[in-house]
Amino acid sequence: MPNTYFRFRQFTVHQEKTAMKVCTDACLFGAWIASFVKDRKIERVLDVGAGTGLLSLMIAQVSSARIDAVEIEDGAFLQATENFDASPWAERLKAHHTDIAHYHPGEMYDLIVSNPPFYENDLLSDDEQRNIALHSSKLEFVQLLEISGRLTNESGQLAILIPYRRAKDLEEKISRSPFSASIKVNVRQTPKHQYFRCMYLLSKAPAGETDETEITIKSGDKYTEQFYSLLKDYYL
Repeated sequence: MPNTYFRFRQFTVHQEKTAMKVCTDACLFGAWIASFVKDRKIERVLDVGAGTGLLSLMIAQVSSARIDAVEIEDGAFLQATENFDASPWAERLKAHHTDIAHYHPGEMYDLIVSNPPFYENDLLSDDEQRNIALHSSKLEFVQLLEISGRLTNESGQLAILIPYRRAKDLEEKISRSPFSASIKVNVRQTPKHQYFRCMYLLSKAPAGETDETEITIKSGDKYTEQFYSLLKDYYL
């Protein structure tokens, strides 16, 4: 049975109210985004499909940005709110219980982040909360790209974590969106494994060549230097 909480260096993520638990690839994604945010002037961030609020908390740790987190599922919204309120950055973090399609903040964002595993063609589970969290019945690539284009400023960026096997599908849709792919990182568990996740940083800047790299999480029974360098400020 998964733990009801996950403790980081500067905050704790409680997760008993949501079907989506803290996982290694989400932590990697959050730390990867944070590595960009801490060196740039990012004032407003939007977390789409916030779940426990993990990504928002990781970004808050390294920045002074104001962060809004949109979550449609009841339990996850309550969980994110509680995690935000208990964190050192409560005054900069706000959860919104709504469908992102109906979210109208009145201001533009510098960065939008989203960790929605779009299993559009997979079988749904019997757990409706997990279906909403795991599947694209509530949000699809085209919709996320369109909404993000509307809610980001003219130099805005969008960071997405997706299953590797959906990469070509996403890239085809990016080509018809306001964004272009600045960076793509292929992620695998060990050198012996195939890629299983892709992390993208999209930009509204004119399309150029995508900087494509890779990250391996473990080598043998130890985390790789790549992984450790990103997570060392978060993991105990």
